[in-house]
Amino acid sequence: MLTRIFQFNSETSSISKEIGAGITTFLTMSYILFVNPMILSDAGMNFNAVVTATALAAAFGTLLMALWVKVPLAMAPGMGLNAFFAYSLVVGEGINWETGLGVVFISGVAFLILTFVGFREKIVNAIPLSLRLSIPAGIGLFITFIGFQNMNLIVPDDSTMLALGDFSTEAVMGLVGLTIILILESKKVKGSILIGILSTTLLAIFFGEASLPESFYSMPPSIQPTAFQLDISAALSWGLIGAIFSFMFVDLFDSVGTLVACSYESDLVEEDGTIQKIDKMLSADAIATVFGAMMGTSTTTTYIESASGIEDGGRTGLTAFTVAMLFLAALFLTPIIGIVPSYATAPALVAVGIFMFKNITKIPMEHWADTVAVFMIIILMPLTYSISMGLTFGFLFWTLLKSVSGNFDEIHPVMWVIAILSAGNLWIESLC
Repeated sequence: MLTRIFQFNSETSSISKEIGAGITTFLTMSYILFVNPMILSDAGMNFNAVVTATALAAAFGTLLMALWVKVPLAMAPGMGLNAFFAYSLVVGEGINWETGLGVVFISGVAFLILTFVGFREKIVNAIPLSLRLSIPAGIGLFITFIGFQNMNLIVPDDSTMLALGDFSTEAVMGLVGLTIILILESKKVKGSILIGILSTTLLAIFFGEASLPESFYSMPPSIQPTAFQLDISAALSWGLIGAIFSFMFVDLFDSVGTLVACSYESDLVEEDGTIQKIDKMLSADAIATVFGAMMGTSTTTTYIESASGIEDGGRTGLTAFTVAMLFLAALFLTPIIGIVPSYATAPALVAVGIFMFKNITKIPMEHWADTVAVFMIIILMPLTYSISMGLTFGFLFWTLLKSVSGNFDEIHPVMWVIAILSAGNLWIESLC
């Protein structure tokens, strides 16, 4: 039965190994249960409802991977994408979160259509490698900046716009949490981010900055404040086309990059480089995003932390099934999630930012157009507080410099379309 449901093979794996791998994956990515509600609450969303939405979106997406695709991959609301939703879209654009969820929903539906017609992979192949690799680096800087702000280490300043804050309780606690995470990560301790969040919370309780809950378990919080509250009609306005495109684009490379990396780890790549079940994986990613938007959370995507479970021997859908069940079980521990202060989750943002930035050495920048575009993407995401603006300037400068250099043969037709859309996004932004 396990073979039929999960493609489990007793000759190459064992039930205990698959379940153990699922536990490992859950421990490495469960920090999202703390961090996602904290970020989306900054957009005005109900914290407790987002906790439930986060767990349900993670469980649903991961079950798709377990039962439909039958691979050891887990999904949850994506880091970077949730920051984009809260700070760039809702706060930055001044729209309400219901409209923001509508944008996420539309981007998910569009992704699903692009996947079914086989166009999603063509888009990936059309974008230069330098630009593809610079996106996670830029997002890494962006969410690191937000993390330092949340722990009050970086504060506004009238003279310089930004400055180092006083070493308040929040800053000191945040730095302690970050230090714990980085030390554990250097020792390759699984679940380092989760341990850092919980350790900082315990310190806050010890020093009287936080209080223990009356109960450590309860029924899951109601999802009513966020479920099915998305405003699709408002999201279809011309002014949000750029945001929809940005969500599609960022999720595209986030999910594809993760799927490719994890597929190599789990032996899902053929000798000719073809990835097994890639269409199903991409479809599951898009369906999970649509479901998550309806429940009340930002874009759901495949997690690179899945690689930790794969390294522990996870090879089938049973690993993913274990992760999904643990996310559902976590819903009954929401009182613990509720006491975690924002400066305890801030180090997680910084740590994830570091993880996303570390591949910067792989970016090819031999040509001037690549160097300029990569620099624009990475620097403008945090400085403009907008992922879409970083992408817009990067794509425009790359296409422009390639054109004036006469290297038209290096510009894929799809890149011309993206450049035109980027210019339109910039024009729309200037009118707002």
